[in-house]
Amino acid sequence: MTLADEKQGFSKRLKEAIRRARIDISSPTLIAREFNLRYHGDPVSTQAVRKWLSGKALPSQDKIRALGLWLDVPAHWLRFGEADRKEERQPLTVRQEAGAYRPDHGWPSRKFELLNDTHKRMVVEMVHALLRLEGKQ
Repeated sequence: MTLADEKQGFSKRLKEAIRRARIDISSPTLIAREFNLRYHGDPVSTQAVRKWLSGKALPSQDKIRALGLWLDVPAHWLRFGEADRKEERQPLTVRQEAGAYRPDHGWPSRKFELLNDTHKRMVVEMVHALLRLEGKQ
């Protein structure tokens, strides 16, 4: 497989994961903004996201890992298209239908870890404020 084929495969899987997450795939600006909110390294540009989506570039492994966490897909699958042997082999679904809903109690902590320190502090402050309100009722 050539590098060009790998880029095209990554692009196809990224688009699929974005669609399943119900994110507007026609807006690289939105995707870049949402990604940058969750990524702790240097921000990516809209042009970089366009290149990912068009199959002209591959992101670095740390960005692929952040994309996987954000889109709830295995990073290994996103990069290579194969199921990661360490992860359970489940369908790549981001959201479940209400009738088939099974709570995923680990989801909040996984999402919390994607936040930068400032946003983590904001979440903690909001939870404390809500708990104080609950205690007054």
